[in-house]
Amino acid sequence: MQEERVSTQTKLSIAAAALLSFIGILTETSLNVTFPTMTREFGLPLSTIQLLTSGYLLMVTIIMSTSSFLLKRFDTRPLFRCAVIVSVIGTILCCLPLNYWLLLLGRLLQATATGISTPLLIHVILSLVPVNRRGTYIGIANMVTSFAPALGPTYGGLINYYFSWRIIFVFTLPLLLVAWVLGEANLRLDAQGAGKSFDGVGLVLLSFFMVSFTEIFDQFGANGGWSFTVTIAVCVAALTLGLFIWRCLTSKSPLLNLRLFKKIIIGLRGANYAILQFINIGSSFLLPVFAENFLGIDSLTAGLMLLPGSLLGAFIAPFVGRLYDRRGPTLVLLISNVSLIIGSVALWILTGKSTVVILMLLYMFMRAGFNFGYGNTMSDASKFVPASQQTDFNSLFNVLQQYAGSLGTTVLSSSLSLGEARFPHDVKLAAVHGATNAFALVIVLALVALAITLVSIKIRKDPSVEMRSIGA
Repeated sequence: MQEERVSTQTKLSIAAAALLSFIGILTETSLNVTFPTMTREFGLPLSTIQLLTSGYLLMVTIIMSTSSFLLKRFDTRPLFRCAVIVSVIGTILCCLPLNYWLLLLGRLLQATATGISTPLLIHVILSLVPVNRRGTYIGIANMVTSFAPALGPTYGGLINYYFSWRIIFVFTLPLLLVAWVLGEANLRLDAQGAGKSFDGVGLVLLSFFMVSFTEIFDQFGANGGWSFTVTIAVCVAALTLGLFIWRCLTSKSPLLNLRLFKKIIIGLRGANYAILQFINIGSSFLLPVFAENFLGIDSLTAGLMLLPGSLLGAFIAPFVGRLYDRRGPTLVLLISNVSLIIGSVALWILTGKSTVVILMLLYMFMRAGFNFGYGNTMSDASKFVPASQQTDFNSLFNVLQQYAGSLGTTVLSSSLSLGEARFPHDVKLAAVHGATNAFALVIVLALVALAITLVSIKIRKDPSVEMRSIGA
């Protein structure tokens, strides 16, 4: 079958949204290696400084949850223009030598822009790229959402080592202007549902759930185990989650269309998608911190350790997307799940014998496995969604992706904190203990992902499973 052509305007529209998303995601992780410098400069504890990342991630997730409403209510060009303007203002605030709270404000503005641009990127692909080319282009988008977080520590470490952490933001300003020009000239998608109302109650419930659920693991790590505050966080999270699900299933215009999960294949793909992103972002946080504490290397070396894996993942993403387009989901998803199991088991076994080279090679192996499955999981799920619900699907999966990454960082960080609480006077032993438990959790999640894939393969072969045809 002859492949349908994707126009140059569509490609440039994708490039504009991809560049804006790349900038936001890159700065998301590049600041992590600068936190020790910031604690000295601002005279604040690490628990406050880390809000620059955790607060950023939560804001991105919350804004992404509104993307279904935004993409149905507003045309893409003014929406993109708003995202760029907000990002520029936030970036300027981050560049200026002001106090910490204005820096945090700048980060939250940048998070707002990323929360708009990333769903917009997928929306353009799902709306304008033919179904038989979708795997390839979501693979390209996957280069943005998977390469940028892992490149961040390397970029931040280099800039902080040779210049100042503020230069991290200065260097992104020209790229923002390029993205603006590309978007203004090429983005032309019209809104598709001007009558959709906004579910403000759903947004409040989702926000409370995300904050309280994240707080469970923060407090668990900070207190060295279960505590009264953890109990309170669990109760709030359970209550708000229940109310949010009820709201989404009963509202005529829900914040997130959870009814999509009633189709089993979409629910299975969503679970797999979240697990892959949890492992990806969590590992890109865990490995540099573990290497610094156990091997005694500096932040620059720890960041550079992830670079080969980041480059490999970015390189293969379009090719595995094309492989999915030609061969379907079974092969690529099995390769992904099995690779993550092998890599995480190897990390668990070799934790106490790790070297920079071992960690670098195993990260490369796991990154390759991640990229085989990540974008293709979303591509395959999208084929079971009618065109009228593609923006709902886009919003739902983007929220899963972003919050799973945030949760991966929080949970694996808590594991390291528990190691420090158990061995407060031995940094290396604490690092090994915390990382060993973290890798064990990754093994369990990778096995769950494989089980989900095997179940989905059986379900997908069932002729009764409804799938939107290419000509639909």
